[in-house]
Formats: sequence, C-alpha cells, structure tokens
Amino acid sequence: MRDFRKLKVWERAHQLTLDVHRVTASFPKSERYGLTSQIRRAASSVPANIAEGCGRNGTAEFARFLHIAMGSASELEYHLLLSRDLQLLTEAEYGSLGTEVTELKRMLATFIKTIRS
Repeated sequence: MRDFRKLKVWERAHQLTLDVHRVTASFPKSERYGLTSQIRRAASSVPANIAEGCGRNGTAEFARFLHIAMGSASELEYHLLLSRDLQLLTEAEYGSLGTEVTELKRMLATFIKTIRS
C-alpha cells in the first residue's frame, strides 16, 4: 500500500481540483447542476483515482486506476474548453487551467510508464 499524499502527481491533481473549485464558484447558478458539477467531478476524479489505486494490491491494479485518472483528466480538458467557448472562463483562466491539465496528463503518462517497467 502506497501513501498517495507523497506522490507529486497526486499533489498536482489535488491542487488543480482546488483551482477548479475556485474558478467554477463564479459560474452562473443555472450551471450548478450542469457544467459546474461535471467539471468539478472530472477534476476531483483524478486525485481520487490516484488515491484509490494506491490502496489496491499490485502494480497492475494501480496502473489501471492511473489510466482511469488519465481519462478523467481528458474529460476535464474538454469541460474547460467548453467553459471557455461558453464564455464562463476567461482566456487567462482557460490558459492557466489548460496548462495544468496538460502537465498533469504528462506526469500521469510518465508515472504509468515507470510503474509498468
């Protein structure tokens, strides 16, 4: 069993989730159960799946949860794009969060490759 709190990729994913929550707090109330909920769920799914994978036995199971986290990161990437196109995010917010998601996906891919070796 690993301690997920010690993983840099989890720390990065957790910080991104906090940032997403802050930014989406300004979304319209009409999106509370729509896009706001979807974007927050996708964001929080990334560190949650990393944490869950740490509690599983074996490298293969851990890698499977990292792949699920990668899928959630891709979902978040789309929701951020949609939010920008709907003018719910500024270009600056989109750029900053988008860069973070891209870096997080890179870190996940590298980590998956490393643990499978």
